Amino acid sequence: MAADESSHAELSNTGYEIFIGALSVLSLVNIVLLSLLRDEGLQTVVYAIDVLLSIVFLIDFLARLRRAPSRRDYVFRHFGWADLLASLPFPQVKILRIFRLIRVTRLLRKYGAGNIARSLIRHRAGSALLSLLFIAVLVLEFGSLTILHVEKSHPEANITTASDALWYVIVTMSTVGYGDVFPVSKIGREIGTFIIVVGVGIFGTLSGYLANLFLAPRKEPPAAVVFTDEDTQHQLHQLKELLDQQRVAVEQLERGVGGD
Repeated sequence: MAADESSHAELSNTGYEIFIGALSVLSLVNIVLLSLLRDEGLQTVVYAIDVLLSIVFLIDFLARLRRAPSRRDYVFRHFGWADLLASLPFPQVKILRIFRLIRVTRLLRKYGAGNIARSLIRHRAGSALLSLLFIAVLVLEFGSLTILHVEKSHPEANITTASDALWYVIVTMSTVGYGDVFPVSKIGREIGTFIIVVGVGIFGTLSGYLANLFLAPRKEPPAAVVFTDEDTQHQLHQLKELLDQQRVAVEQLERGVGGD
């Protein structure tokens, strides 16, 4: 029973847990990418995304530590120490992020598929927002990798470094489009078009979510009805009068039937 209560306390929100699990998978994929990529610029892009993920994981660790019923149990029995080390952007400890993925999977399995579906539907706005944030991270990383790989070999390219690629994807995805860096190849422009479309969807949904969050009227919980002794006595008196009236009506009906 105590373990179940600890699990439910640690499981803050189903959509959020899935979001953290997806980021954990992405961080593990990045470990493989760093071992496969030989270009320094492409490696820098992956490193930059890894720093962003490390910040998210560190915030997640602090939130879980604060929310845990027993901080000691969370740190030493539920791999909190692994969460802390894995949130650091050091290559030697990144593999520990697999413990975060295992814990999220365990929590969701305990919660149950039916409860997960109902929770996602009940909190569909927040779940959709987290899904789009994850897509934004994917677009930022793989869009930067792709645009840099495609553009840097072009003779007229102005996207030649990791910072150029990351900057281009950020300003394009946010639909700002400063125009200081831009793709010059056909494939690069097609990639840019995709990033623009995704960016419009992400920021449009984000704007709608924030507007609903701040402008929608708050739902006040129904006020509890408190009955005093006088109220109870009054209701009992009314109930007694009603029973007396029904008894008189039944007696009159019986006399009428007997007289017939």
